[in-house]
Amino acid sequence: MSTNRIASQHQKQPEWEDKGVGNDGKGKKKGRGNKGRKGSGNKTKNRAVTRNEPATVERCEYCGRDLSGQQPLESKNVRIIEDIPRIPIELEVIKVVQEKKYCPHCKKVTTAKSEIGLQKSDFGLNTTVTTIYLWIASGLSFPRISAILNTFFGQPISTSGLSKHVIRIARIMTDVYAEILEDIKKSDILQADETGWRVNGKNWWLWVFGTSNSAYYTIDKSRGKDVVRRTLGEIFTGVLVVDGWGAYLSLICEQQSCMAHLLRKIRKLHAVFPELQSIRQFYIKFRKILRDGERLQKGRRQLGEEVFKRRLSRLHKRLDELLKWENPNDILTDIIKKVTRQRPRILTFVEHDGVPCHNNYAEYLIRIGVLKRKVSFGSKSAKGAQAYAVLLSVYTTCRLRNITFVDFMKSSLKQYIRTGKPMLLKEYSQPETISKAA
Repeated sequence: MSTNRIASQHQKQPEWEDKGVGNDGKGKKKGRGNKGRKGSGNKTKNRAVTRNEPATVERCEYCGRDLSGQQPLESKNVRIIEDIPRIPIELEVIKVVQEKKYCPHCKKVTTAKSEIGLQKSDFGLNTTVTTIYLWIASGLSFPRISAILNTFFGQPISTSGLSKHVIRIARIMTDVYAEILEDIKKSDILQADETGWRVNGKNWWLWVFGTSNSAYYTIDKSRGKDVVRRTLGEIFTGVLVVDGWGAYLSLICEQQSCMAHLLRKIRKLHAVFPELQSIRQFYIKFRKILRDGERLQKGRRQLGEEVFKRRLSRLHKRLDELLKWENPNDILTDIIKKVTRQRPRILTFVEHDGVPCHNNYAEYLIRIGVLKRKVSFGSKSAKGAQAYAVLLSVYTTCRLRNITFVDFMKSSLKQYIRTGKPMLLKEYSQPETISKAA
């Protein structure tokens, strides 16, 4: 599945679609009102019944007369209700008796290992994976997770204990983290973005590098080119789609700048100076070039290479002529400078199948970090920040590959208990793992 197709499933349309100057919907038929999307609804319950709960009539709900001695009718109404166990759920306290055996060959003692919990930890794998899920997927802070474990499961764990345990799990999953990094380095299309992050009250940055089936996150003090080079090296063989931030220019590769960002800036300037019609005219012509580029990209196979290259050349010529606008005002001059700086990276997408001309997908990938930041305001330490980046990478990659995160984490940690190495994503077979867990 291509990257732009993934983005269209999870994100809004590109910023220039049916929006902005000169595209206000005039001439279109009016709808009959807003219609909400069709939901899944309350589906029929088809699970096996675990217990029966009788509901009896003691008193007439209309006149209040006592009916406790009245015989019930033969007809009955039946309802199926699904509910979670009563809270708090009874906590399992498991005593593990580890067998020991002496080997006469090597003259050493082997102690049996239990897969229900990590060595030197009194947290079981169910507690471990639930904590990680609440921390990563739900974006909860450790105090809130501690409260949930105590209230719902009767398992009191301090926030310090949770933090240390999660950092330990992240270290165990370092091999999986490295596997994801290698995967994005080999990709044909890669999108990247960065946003602010707080570590112990100081400004850091959360970075994401994502493909259609992998997402690699890292948190760093820097927003500079050193992070890009440290992650991807000096040369990237695929196409990198970014928002135009200068740090990415240090990478030797083909790049596509996000045109949604550029068009948004032009629209904002037009909103401030609506009397300057030249801004509106420039915007419409620039947007038309991009739309023609999208059509040319999609129709390449039908057109053939010779026709494609000829039309691409004309597209570049139109863009160059647009940037030679005669007698622009000061605002339009500033706009032209912004577009000119991105000129080498504006039409790259046309020559590469599946490459979008916007960075919506990377913004979708980094959104989970933005939500986490709003809830917990970042990380308390550099170790905690690194742990979050590792586990977020694993979680998001599992989602992109339709892998059940909880099952994968349990399987990976069980293999670590047995062998000292976590299970990698490429080694994971979801149907088999689910059957074993069952």
